[in-house]
Parts: sequence; C-alpha cells; structure tokens
Amino acid sequence: MIAGSGKPGARVATRDGPGHSAAAVELIEWLVGDECHDLDEAGLAAGLGQRLRAAGLPIDRLTLHLRTLHPEIFGRSVLWAPDEAVEVRSREHGIEVSPGFAGSPLRHVMESREPLVVRLDGSADPPWVHTDLFQGRDLVEFAIVPLRNADGLVSAASFSTTRQTGFSASEQAVLSRIVPALRNACEILTLRRVELTLLNTYVGATTARRVMAGHIRRGDFETIEAGLMLCDLRGFTELSNRLPGGRVLELLNAYFDLVVPAITQAGGEVIKFMGDALLAFFHHGSPAASCAAALQGALSARDGLGRFKPPDAELHAGIALHYGEVGYGNIGSGQRLDFTMIGPDVNLVSRIQAVCSATGRSLLMSERFAKLLGPGTAITIGRHKLTGFSEPAELYSVADSLLNGVLHIGHKNCGFHVADMDVENDRGSGS
Repeated sequence: MIAGSGKPGARVATRDGPGHSAAAVELIEWLVGDECHDLDEAGLAAGLGQRLRAAGLPIDRLTLHLRTLHPEIFGRSVLWAPDEAVEVRSREHGIEVSPGFAGSPLRHVMESREPLVVRLDGSADPPWVHTDLFQGRDLVEFAIVPLRNADGLVSAASFSTTRQTGFSASEQAVLSRIVPALRNACEILTLRRVELTLLNTYVGATTARRVMAGHIRRGDFETIEAGLMLCDLRGFTELSNRLPGGRVLELLNAYFDLVVPAITQAGGEVIKFMGDALLAFFHHGSPAASCAAALQGALSARDGLGRFKPPDAELHAGIALHYGEVGYGNIGSGQRLDFTMIGPDVNLVSRIQAVCSATGRSLLMSERFAKLLGPGTAITIGRHKLTGFSEPAELYSVADSLLNGVLHIGHKNCGFHVADMDVENDRGSGS
C-alpha cells in the first residue's frame, strides 16, 4: 500500500489493497530480466509505462528522477506519457530550492524516504503542478515513491492518472510491489552513468572509455599520433603571492572555464591539469585535421582570454602547439595510477610554450605542426634553442592580421600556408 501525508493544496488518499497480483509479478520479472538490464533511462521509462497500462493501470504520466554525482548536475528527470516521445532532462544543482521543487511532494518523498499519494482537491493547483513534469495534463492523482540507492542517494518515481477516481487499492498494491525491482533497475542505470560521469570529469571522455573498457593495468600503453596543445598561465606565482587564496582559485577556475570549452568544442580533450597549466590532445582522422582542430581550439581559447578582464588581475597565457607521437596509458605505482601522455613530443610542446614569453607571442607552434596546416598562413619567428634539445627548433605563429579570418574557418577548410618573415635566427629561448 502506498500512503503518506498531505501537502498544502492537496489531500492524501490512502487505501488498502492486496499485496500480490499476477501483474506485479510479471512487471517484477521484466524489471529484473535481461531485456530491462540492457535499456537506458528512456527505454526503462517507456517499457515500464507501456507494461503498466497493458496491465490495466491508468498511468497517464510516469516520471523517474534519478540523482547523480556530478559537479554541475543534480540529477536527471525521465518523462514518459502514452503516445509521446520520452524526454530526458538534466537538472542543475539549485533546482532543489526552486519554487517548483522546494514545496513539492517529490522533494518531500526524497527527503522523508516515504511514499506518498497526493490527490488534488479541485482548488487552486499548487506550484509544482505547473512545472514541466505535469503542466497541462489534467492529472488528478499522483503516487510518488522513493528509490533509495545503496550509496545513500535517494531518487524517486511518480505515477499519475487523469482518472477521476484515482488509483484503486489493487493498483496501488501493484505499484508498491514493483518498487524494489524498479529501484534496483534505476540504481544500475545510475551507477553506470555515475561511473562514466566521474571518469569523464576527472580524466576526460576518451580516457574514460578506455578505463571502462578495461585498460587499467600499469603499463597498459599505446602509441598514438595527435595534435598537442599546452596552455600555461603567465605570472601565476606573482598572482598567488598578491591575492588571497580564495580569489586566486576563482581566477584560476575562470581561466580554465575559458580555455577548456574552447578545446572541447574544437574536438580536443584535456589529458592533464598541471597547476595553472593544462595539456590537451586532438586525435582526429588525419594529421591535418588534428592540427586544424588544435589551432581552432587554441585561437578560441586565446580570444576568450583576451575578452576576460577582471579588475584585480591581468590573465595572459602562453599556448604551444605540436603534432607528434605520444605514449598514452597508465603510469604510476602499485594501486595509485595516472592515465597520461608521455614522450619526447610532450616534452617538446612544453619547451615551445616556454618561448612564448621571450618572443612576445601568445601562440607558438612547431615546424611540423605549421606545415601540416596546409594552405593558409603560419609565419616563422626564427630558430630557438629549447631546453633539453640539442638543436635549435624553427618555430611558427599565426599572423595577427589573419586571426579574424582563421577563427571562422571550419576544421576541414581551415588550411594555412607557411610564410617566411625576416627574423634573427638562433635566438635564445629566454626560458
């Protein structure tokens, strides 16, 4: 039996009913079976809603509210109704205090961990009825149940009907009986998503897929070629010494909020944060495509940083680009591993970045990277000694007069040609 206490603007219906039914048994068998195990959230909601209606329950709206562990997302709402496409909506942190959620029976159930049946009494509808969950559907009765995960997070499910008499006692009994199986099915889905979300957050999407595929042993390495980008914030030590620690963290996060989206939107992925620096890679279908994407990401990052002007600091970054071969995989000690990239080409892009300050250029690239860009414009800035490398390296940049055109060119047509300019050769790196 589903029961509970009422909220303002509603009254509660409590009914007794049989605890067993053939319909409940069939639904439970489906929820714990192989077919359901392979479904995503939308498939689970659609399959359950259709089967409940086939069993004779007057379900006109079914919603799942799945909590998750995510730095920005509070949870996901899965919304189903007969003859409609399933909607899956991410809910950002803060929704728990929004007017439509704060006083709702949904929040009451998630906090009390007790089921609740709410029947509207015909007076003015409470605010939660007018959210995107239920608005405009003429729903009369709502059965809401908690779905308690083993990790302590509480999700919820709601079953609603337009039938004026609401749910019968036997129908409520069916809903009560299936809750444990539904909870387990939702928890499996949530755990899968949490695993991938946490891995995406801390190691990036490409690396997350490799970890989930079982590449987790120390020494699991592969060699790949990729466009490499190293971005380092200039003057961070002075900034850290001058400003309070909390403000430094705010600025550092604001800096990464500008740089990281520029990288991901260009098809790249951050493999490593190193204090105020980051290393990213671009692994596309060809060397030229990888370099074009990397340059687009670098220019977008530089453009965003140029527009960001906090009153108490000037944020400038040096960005280096290179195309090369890297070792990609696990390194570390025993049970403490890191998924990373290593190799001479990683060292090279780091040393190129160190030349940015000496040349007054915010963006530099290796000769190999510049020549892979194809038709377009990259200008040489001469040969420079790089720490740890025996021979000076020819370095390139992009002409300032061409930046506006470059920023609006897509990856496949992003060609650049290598042009020469008169510079003094073999200047020191100044690093």
